[in-house]
Amino acid sequence: MSESTDRDLPEIQEPLKAEYEKNPDAAKVTLSATGAEQAEEGRACDVDIGRAIYEAELHEGAGGPGSGACSGDLLLGALAACSQLTAQAVAENFGIDADVSVDVEGDLDLRGTMGVAEDAPVGFEDIRLSIDVDPADGESIDPETAATFERATEKYCVVYQTLIDSPAIETDWNVD
Repeated sequence: MSESTDRDLPEIQEPLKAEYEKNPDAAKVTLSATGAEQAEEGRACDVDIGRAIYEAELHEGAGGPGSGACSGDLLLGALAACSQLTAQAVAENFGIDADVSVDVEGDLDLRGTMGVAEDAPVGFEDIRLSIDVDPADGESIDPETAATFERATEKYCVVYQTLIDSPAIETDWNVD
């Protein structure tokens, strides 16, 4: 077992929080992803995040092979992962022993991304996030704690907050 799994999350996070309070610059990180390794006649690529490589492809409804994750799947997967991990961390910090599961669904109108209908949006029209918390002891969580747990999970989920309050995106094109 690694050192981080031998200790409680609050115990691991305590010195990190203290450092971030003392030195705010230490809390600032830049994450990156690179789309590369074009394949399938331009219908698939690898996405390298520095610690793992994910395969992505056009959705079959946009002419892709239909055998792997499209970028929409990856976006919903990022929301599911972030919500799941944040809810688990919040539960542990609250002292709640519970199993957490997350489901995410999103609705797309492929006419938008295919340029078929000008009035069809490009991107998700609706996203539904369902978080189920099942206390391990079989007892229910009191309503006040449940409401605080929900607010904290939504507040501290990076992907959720990014989607509901989108940052500006700076684009730099280099066409040779």
